[in-house]
Amino acid sequence: MAVLDHDTFVRLCRSRDFIAASFTEHITLEAASQCAHISPFHYHRLFVRAFGQTPHEFLTQLRIDEAKRLLAQENQSVTEICFSVGYSSLGTFSTRFHGLAGRSPSEYRREMCRVFGSPRVWRMQFIPGCFVHFFTPA
Repeated sequence: MAVLDHDTFVRLCRSRDFIAASFTEHITLEAASQCAHISPFHYHRLFVRAFGQTPHEFLTQLRIDEAKRLLAQENQSVTEICFSVGYSSLGTFSTRFHGLAGRSPSEYRREMCRVFGSPRVWRMQFIPGCFVHFFTPA
């Protein structure tokens, strides 16, 4: 596998930053690839080569990480959180959340309350997924 040249990697990083900055919005492959000045199909291949995941997987991970934070910290409903992190379908959100977190959003919230107490008592900062995974049953 060929190594990416510096300019291409910098453009891919710029595009990845664009995705991260606007993860709550509808982002198309074309918009992300335009940010890197690369054709969409070539961009997809280069993104995987540079970062080890597709642009869609990166976007999904950002959204689910934010949803985890909101579920553990806020009193918003699961539906409100679903829409606030960029999903337009509760079913899609719940399926993707379960796929990455290993439990439904509601189960995740209950587990966080059981392990760390009520979010009303204290304000929780970001907890890395590896830490949560270590202290919660599978």
